[in-house]
Amino acid sequence: MTGISADTPAVDLLQAAAETLHRRRLEEVAELEVLAAWADVHSADGPGSGPLIHPGGQGTPGVQDHAMGEIALARHTGVMATINATADVLDLRHRLPSTWAKTKAGVVDVWVVRKIARLTRHLPHTAVALVDTAIAPILDREGTGRILDITAAKIIEADPDLHNTRVETEKQRRYVNLGQTDEHGLRTLIARLEAGDATYVEATVTRVADILKTRHDNHTPDELRAKALGYLARPAELLALLTANTDPHGNLDPHLPHDPWNPTPPTGPEPTGPKNEEASAGSEDTGQEHSLNKAIAFPTDLLDRLTDVDWAVLKPKHTLYAHLHETALHGTPGVARVEGLGAMTLAQLHGLLAGATVVVKPVIDLHDKIRATAYEHPESLKERVHLTTGGDYWPWANSTNRHLDYDHVHPYQPEGGDGQTGSHNSGPLGRRHHRYKTHAGYRATQTGPGEYVWTTPHHQAFLVNHTGSRQIDPEVAEALINRPRWHEQTPQPTLHPPPPDNAPPDPLNPFNHAA
Repeated sequence: MTGISADTPAVDLLQAAAETLHRRRLEEVAELEVLAAWADVHSADGPGSGPLIHPGGQGTPGVQDHAMGEIALARHTGVMATINATADVLDLRHRLPSTWAKTKAGVVDVWVVRKIARLTRHLPHTAVALVDTAIAPILDREGTGRILDITAAKIIEADPDLHNTRVETEKQRRYVNLGQTDEHGLRTLIARLEAGDATYVEATVTRVADILKTRHDNHTPDELRAKALGYLARPAELLALLTANTDPHGNLDPHLPHDPWNPTPPTGPEPTGPKNEEASAGSEDTGQEHSLNKAIAFPTDLLDRLTDVDWAVLKPKHTLYAHLHETALHGTPGVARVEGLGAMTLAQLHGLLAGATVVVKPVIDLHDKIRATAYEHPESLKERVHLTTGGDYWPWANSTNRHLDYDHVHPYQPEGGDGQTGSHNSGPLGRRHHRYKTHAGYRATQTGPGEYVWTTPHHQAFLVNHTGSRQIDPEVAEALINRPRWHEQTPQPTLHPPPPDNAPPDPLNPFNHAA
């Protein structure tokens, strides 16, 4: 489309945006195809050709090393950047053919599939086909973040033994480093550790920060967390703090001092290390009852209390959501997807939970229809809605976390009906997407469990459900929106599966209409 200006109608601008996106993707595909053809021309040994290099994964052809300099100059890029791009296209063409076919159709950004090529490069040629088969169908239906999450899981599934070997190798690269002290007396701490250990550190820091908040209400959350991390380096003080504040909800025990080192809440700076003999003597001189044991710098009355402490109370508490196929529960090797941590083998999941007190929650039947009598979403409803939707229900949204707004898809009505709070009228939205729906004329309708139809101010229409996101004909959208309410029927109507190529049009089946 040409002649774009401020006078161009909005509908034409939307069409131009879609066409420009498609052209840009095809141009980037063409750029990769030039590199693939150059590699084909220079894939054999010859006089003066230099050695063959194999930038791609197993099963891809070699390329003459000397030839890469010239094509890099023609592209106005560095040689390594050109070699990396060549490796990606060779992997796509020879190892991920279904993904490459979808890429050439312009349905996905090239950088996404290039990343998939890099992530799978270590896999044997025979194993990478599993990833290709799983990823290609979702490239035009899911957001980039979800595509890459599924890719990570399929890479583990494709070759679990290789994954385990790589995990053990990477464990040898764990580290903790300290930066230089700056002019303000502050240092940066950087660590690379196992995800499970990092989760426990995070939970403990959060717990200690919640305790410290009661006596440092002028501190920011980041300041409190930094102070809490310092306590992890002082186990005596940490244990004293935790045993004096054993309420799992973060409330101080009214029968114990805020600080076991001091019977009154502190007014000065935090102690910077375990108490020494001089501190103990000073305590006795001032008449304080909490004398210290000089051997381990514990208050003596605290040592007496430790024999009665329920140590389970001191463990940080965390809810872990692990998604896995039911066959994995019966001994079949599988891959778990752990929210916030990513894909891992069952052995890694076992290691993550080692030493923890695990409470398994009952399975939630997501087919149940749940309603609430208040405007606010109860936590039980939020959990059910998240498990049904998997995250933000805006088309092609990437967010899969639980820290989203829980939206009434249809305007709230306290008297009940479609507007009542419930599983029939709820969906998680990112804050910006929520504002669009509330103030900018975007309309959402919940047409099934975890299924939503969106229409935009300029009459575009989109369907979001368990298969992902796709654009649909506005007339199909209206038919879905106006059909009888799904949550009032028994049995519930479900969306039809994709029809055969020769099937007659079905006005209620969005898969049978061109977008």
